[in-house]
Amino acid sequence: MRCVVQRVREARVRVEGRTTASLGTGLVVFVGLARGDGGGDLDWLVGKVARLRVFDDPDGRMNLSVDQVGGGLCVVSQFTLLGDCRRGNRPSYVEAMPVEEARAFWPRVEAAFRATGIPCVFGEFQAQMAVELVNDGPVTLVLDSRSRQGVEG
Repeated sequence: MRCVVQRVREARVRVEGRTTASLGTGLVVFVGLARGDGGGDLDWLVGKVARLRVFDDPDGRMNLSVDQVGGGLCVVSQFTLLGDCRRGNRPSYVEAMPVEEARAFWPRVEAAFRATGIPCVFGEFQAQMAVELVNDGPVTLVLDSRSRQGVEG
């Protein structure tokens, strides 16, 4: 499981011209599901996102989590995060979870993020979305559950 996390001042997801999700201060989390991803990957990723200390404390240091600043999460599925661009000019998506499997897994993703207790909004799975955001900082991080081996927390 791979994700890109962006600290935002605001974000909005539109599908076919209508706003389907909006957020003030918080994190936009683009999530790509990979072949072989399971509950362990999901638990690690959700826990890491919920605990990321990327918001400023009173001293101006990135030392607070999204929950500590009263922010929320906007979680958007994005299979293109698994695109492999090493060969040629057209990305290969062979590492992405097959669409039927991903469709069945996505409700678990939403449930896991909701279970954090942090306010959450979601994009629409497999929809053509327009994601508008104001990146704050800018702060952008990449998390990959496959790189966690041997690392705690």
